[in-house]
Amino acid sequence: MAEIIQERVEDRLPELEQLERVGLFNQSEIRAIIRKASNLEYRIQRRALFKDDFINYVQYEINLLELIQRRRIRIGYSFKKDEIEDSIVRRVQGVFRRASAKWKDDIQLWLSYIVFCKKWTTKAQLSKVFSAMLAIHSNKPALWIMAAKWEMEDRLSSESARQLFLRALRFHPECPKLYQEYFRMELMHTEKLRKEKEEFEKAKMDVENLDYPEEILKGELARIIYKNSVSVIKGAEFHLSLLSIAQLFDFAKDLQREIYEELRALHTDDPLTWDYVARRELEVESQPEGEQPATKQARAAEVGRKEDRCCAVYEEAVKTLPTEAMWKYYITFCLERFPKKPSSPFLREKRLERTMMAFRKAHELKFLQEFQYKQWFELLVHHNFLKEALEVAGAGTESFRDSVTMWHMKLQALIDSKSPDVAMVFEEAFAHLKAQACLPLWISWAEWSEGAQSQEDTEAIFKKALLAVKGADSVTLKEKYLDWAYRSSGYRKARAVFKSLQESRPFSVGFFRKIIQFEKEQEFCKMVNLREYYERALREFGAIDSDLWIDYIKDELSHPRGRPEYCRHIYWRAVKMLERESAEAFVAKHALYQACCL
Repeated sequence: MAEIIQERVEDRLPELEQLERVGLFNQSEIRAIIRKASNLEYRIQRRALFKDDFINYVQYEINLLELIQRRRIRIGYSFKKDEIEDSIVRRVQGVFRRASAKWKDDIQLWLSYIVFCKKWTTKAQLSKVFSAMLAIHSNKPALWIMAAKWEMEDRLSSESARQLFLRALRFHPECPKLYQEYFRMELMHTEKLRKEKEEFEKAKMDVENLDYPEEILKGELARIIYKNSVSVIKGAEFHLSLLSIAQLFDFAKDLQREIYEELRALHTDDPLTWDYVARRELEVESQPEGEQPATKQARAAEVGRKEDRCCAVYEEAVKTLPTEAMWKYYITFCLERFPKKPSSPFLREKRLERTMMAFRKAHELKFLQEFQYKQWFELLVHHNFLKEALEVAGAGTESFRDSVTMWHMKLQALIDSKSPDVAMVFEEAFAHLKAQACLPLWISWAEWSEGAQSQEDTEAIFKKALLAVKGADSVTLKEKYLDWAYRSSGYRKARAVFKSLQESRPFSVGFFRKIIQFEKEQEFCKMVNLREYYERALREFGAIDSDLWIDYIKDELSHPRGRPEYCRHIYWRAVKMLERESAEAFVAKHALYQACCL
């Protein structure tokens, strides 16, 4: 192996001599390159091969190439590239070939190879790399598309791209993405030919002897792909994707019209078709071409007419295809148009009325989904229709009994309307919902009770909630309970609540920090109480929270009744108890704190 490595290093000598002779590198740098190259060669020549060694080799050579480029620019020397850079590039290609042959399944390795070739090698070389990759990874349509796009966009070879797409479709005859990109490529090819012909005609050159068949210039190849693809891949979504691609090309108006008409004929049972047809009315101009409404009122009237045509299509759609999905498209359209600010109050009112009507009809037909009840409710609340909002919330809970969102919505409406039935509906909600899903409702009930009921009633709600909600969700309730106790009855009540909960796991750090903060806010802050809270918190979080230990030390040092001599003991406890990363963070923070004190 030593002989092979020595031979490989000696192969580098001509390029290294050139680097030194032309002044791009000095002698010591050349020696460093030889040492590094020997080490890298040894790693890729040994018996047990590792992919990382090949990657490191390639990365080193690429860094060297980039450094040579920068130094060429700096000293203004641009010669001998065939003897320097080309030699390095060929060597890197050889390493990539070995690596890709050894680890054939590594897509990332192949992609790195391609990226390198795009930057440093010829187009012909990259075509070979794509061919080798596709011979192994023919089961990946994305790679076929990548290769075809490169042939089309970089090599400007439409024929090569076409051949790649045809080969790819033999492997993946039902891949929508392949058909879409093939369709796009043929349209791009047609556009390129049309532009070429146009330029020749402008230059008054004879184009009759050039190969520009009329069928090709009309996009006949793209039309054939369209016909073949929709016969294989069914569905309005794919059909629409081809139409959206065709619409990018101005010359393809006839093809766009054909795709659109066939979409309407073949997919009338798909809500997506109706949605597209309806929205298309927004793009149809009522005025003669080139004329635009002169005033704001005229523009608003024009927008109103377009929206009327859209909604007429949607109304026909929900009659022809009365499904949940169709109503969803209709309502989504109404909601999208509603926030747009028109200059006409009449148009604004019309949009609101239309949206409300769509929600109401869908509800009557039982086609509204859960999130749509919420959208309807929020729209009503936003416009202060509280009575109607309460009715919608009630309908939502009837349709979705096990939805926390629906019950929360209904309770919000009851609270806003100051209904006397709030407490009763809370109880009803808990009877229908799973206990662990009810945390938002318990918090809402407690917050409502704080303003509407006595302290005894609110505390009873918190206690019931803690019995019902277990696990991690109870952490938030405990913090809310402690907050409420301090806010409503002061520190003594908060301390009593803390005492009652201090063995009821789980906790959060915030729970302990709250009671520590409440103690500090007292006129006569007791260090003995602070120690109690810190020690209790450290039992739970002393292994992971370095800030707790730091704050404990700070309070011992700053409190009038603190014991500074005890800080050393706290420090060593922290170092022993904290996990490794937390301990390191603690030591750093403690050192910074001491430096600030000095």
